[in-house]
Amino acid sequence: MTSKRSITDLFKIEFPIIQAGMVWCSGWRLASAVSNAGGLGLIGAGSMHPPTLQEHIQKCKAATTKPFGVNVPLLYPEIDKLMKIITVEKVKIVFTSAGNPATWTGYLKERGITVVHVVSSSKFAIKSEKAGVDAVVAEGFEAGGHNGREETTTFCLIPMVCNAVSIPVIAAGGINSGRTMLAAEVLGASGVQVGTRFAASEESSAHAEFKKRITNSAEGETILTLKQLTPVRMIKNEFYEKVWEAEQRCATREELANLLGKGRSKKGIFEGDLKEGELEIGQVSAAIKEIKPAADILKEMWNEYTDLKKSLGS
Repeated sequence: MTSKRSITDLFKIEFPIIQAGMVWCSGWRLASAVSNAGGLGLIGAGSMHPPTLQEHIQKCKAATTKPFGVNVPLLYPEIDKLMKIITVEKVKIVFTSAGNPATWTGYLKERGITVVHVVSSSKFAIKSEKAGVDAVVAEGFEAGGHNGREETTTFCLIPMVCNAVSIPVIAAGGINSGRTMLAAEVLGASGVQVGTRFAASEESSAHAEFKKRITNSAEGETILTLKQLTPVRMIKNEFYEKVWEAEQRCATREELANLLGKGRSKKGIFEGDLKEGELEIGQVSAAIKEIKPAADILKEMWNEYTDLKKSLGS
C-alpha cells in the first residue's frame, strides 16, 4: 500500500489490514485471530462495561503475542474508566471514534500509545491531525453501524482526506476484498479497515442468526436511518419499518429515542433477534456469501490484492 508512513511500520504488523472495532462482534477471539494472521485486531469497547473490557484485553494478550488494539467511542459514558483500564493493561494501540479527538489523544500519547481517530470528513481529519493522532480512518457512509452525517462515499472521501492531512489515511466503508483494497490504495490510502466482512467470520462474537442474515442479504437491503439521532446503517427489518413510519409522520427526536430504546443493537447483533433488533451492517454485506475463519478472510484479501497488483504492473 502507498503511505505517508507505513501502516505496517506504525502498528508493527505484517499486512496493512485492520479489523474494525465493531460492537457485539469484536471480542478477544476475533481480535486475536486477525492479529495472529498478520493484521491488526481491535477489541470493540463500545459494547463492553469496564470489567468486561479488561477481561477481553487480558484474554487477547493470552491468545496472541502480536500487536492488537482497542476501539473506544469517545461518547461512552464511562470513558475515564475505559481509558484507565487501557493504560493499566498497557494496550499499545487505541482507535477512537464518535467524539472530539482532542479530549483524550494527549493523555494516550503521553503514555506511549499509538492513537488513530475515525473521521467522516476532511474537516474532522484536519482536526484530528491537529490533536496529535498518528493516523486517521476515513470511513465512507457505505459502512455499517454509526456513520457521519455527511454521507460522503468512500471513493469521494479517501482522496479528499489524503489531500487534507500529512498523516497516514486508512480507508474504511465497503472494503471486503483485495480488489477494494487495491482501489483504496490507488485513492491514496495507506491501509484498510474492514468491518462487515469480519463480522461474518467464525470468530466474530455476533449471534449465528445475525451472521447468517449477513450472508443472505441482497443489494439495497441496508439503509442509513435515524439521522435525527445518530445516523446508523442497518438491515431493513420490522424495527426499521417502525422507524420509517415514525419518520414519515415527522416524529420528534424524543419519540425516535423512545422507539430506539436501550440495547437495540445487542438484541439484533448479539442475541440474534432479526425482527426487533438493530441489525448494524454495511452495504458490502450483499457481496458476502460465506462465513469463514478470520485468518482465511485476511489471507484471501491479501492474495487477491497482490495478484491484481502484479497483473496490472505487467
